[in-house]
Formats: sequence, C-alpha cells, structure tokens
Amino acid sequence: MSETSAFRCLLRVRYAEVDAQNVVFNARYADYVDVAVTEFVRALGFAEDFVEGRLDYQLVKQSITWQAPAAFDAVLALGVSVDHVGTTSFRLRTDITRLPDGQALAEVETVYVIVDHHTLSKQAIPPAFRSALDQAARGLEVDLAGWRHGVQPQPPD
Repeated sequence: MSETSAFRCLLRVRYAEVDAQNVVFNARYADYVDVAVTEFVRALGFAEDFVEGRLDYQLVKQSITWQAPAAFDAVLALGVSVDHVGTTSFRLRTDITRLPDGQALAEVETVYVIVDHHTLSKQAIPPAFRSALDQAARGLEVDLAGWRHGVQPQPPD
C-alpha cells in the first residue's frame, strides 16, 4: 500500500507495551488499531458525532496477521483504508509498518457495525458517513509519535 493511498497514523511503541521477549505484546496491536481508527474517524470529520452519541459503532470482527515484531521506541505507521462498506457494517484494513525502513509488521482486518447509541441495535450507515468512508481521508497523516518533529527512534542494541 502506498503512503498516499491510505490515512496514516504514526505511533511510538512505549515501554509498557513490550513483553518479556522485548517485542510488542500481541494484544497491543488491537489497541494500536483502535487509536488509528479513532484518528481516522476524526479525520473524516465525525469525531464529535461519535462523542455525542449521534453515531456509534461496535467492533464485530478483527483478524491480525503478524509478519515481524516491533520493539520499544519503534515508530509504527498504521495505514487505514476502507475495504468494504455494506448496509450496516464497514470493513477497514490497517497495514502496520515500521519507520523509517518500511518493514511490514502486521495486517489487520476489522469489521464494525453501526449501532444505535442507546439500544445498541444495528442501524443503516448514515449517508454522510458512507460518503466520508468513500473518501477515506486518503493521504492524510496524524503524527502521535513526534516523527515529523525530528524525534527519531533510538537504534536497537
């Protein structure tokens, strides 16, 4: 996936996310995807709608394929793209790579369903949100790692 084809969120691996093997603990990848998807929704212009409860979704499926480990202080690029938009659900793909070398670390497929904020019953995807998903915030990047501000990861020992 090219850098401009997807929304990107840059994250830095924190010490508490690394396990006894000195690599990111597997469950943390779901946390990383959650952060990236939140930033993706913000980039689409719908953060307030989700915060206020006018729009809500639940995760119904997530599949992670690991390709290589990440270590403490690594900067991860999470490329979020829309794979499919259905009637009530949408599927996102998140490609996780390491900067600066671009090493592929994981591929994540996540399916969300739109729900009523109060009853949690399935709802049709609202037209404005569907349209935003079609645009998919392509080429936008959120840097939560300080990468673009010159804060580079330390070389491994």
